[in-house]
Amino acid sequence: MKIRSLALLSLLVTALTACSVSIGTPKVEEAELEKSVKDSLNEKVGQEPDAVDCPSDLNGKEGTTMRCSLTAGGDRLDVILTVTSVDGDTIKYDIAVDQG
Repeated sequence: MKIRSLALLSLLVTALTACSVSIGTPKVEEAELEKSVKDSLNEKVGQEPDAVDCPSDLNGKEGTTMRCSLTAGGDRLDVILTVTSVDGDTIKYDIAVDQG
């Protein structure tokens, strides 16, 4: 089952929305971002990853990308986040599991 879930994860691309209030450029705080990615993967695949680790907050500037890591069992996969739009303090981003 783990192999099946990892195969599904490798095909996953989904849109996420996160809100954050900040002064200046809006951002999604690191802990909130990791939880949001983890919850979304659980919802889409039906299996929660053991951990999602992002290096920092995600700045709300369209086109910004960030590489996070996902751990499921003994496997580690890279996850790419891409900001698709920003409306005030609402940041929308896509998440994709890196194939390489």
